[in-house]
Amino acid sequence: MRVVGFNGRARKGGTAVVAVRRAGAMHAFDTMNHFFLIGEMIVPGSSYWNIGIGREIGDVEKDEEGVATMRTLGRNMAWLLKRLDGEG
Repeated sequence: MRVVGFNGRARKGGTAVVAVRRAGAMHAFDTMNHFFLIGEMIVPGSSYWNIGIGREIGDVEKDEEGVATMRTLGRNMAWLLKRLDGEG
């Protein structure tokens, strides 16, 4: 039996980011977020799924929608972390 309560990750921020060539992105994204949620963490969202697509090294940086999503995610994570730290 698992006792629910404070653990080392509870009430901290975390979110999944996935870089893929093709298939499997949603399954990987979902699985990683389950890890955060079962650890009682707070998971900020973005404007779309936190996924970047590219085949070769560096290609993900050319995924304009993915890069825009990560910028939004970064702003949301920064906002969350400031709130959790009592700054805002």
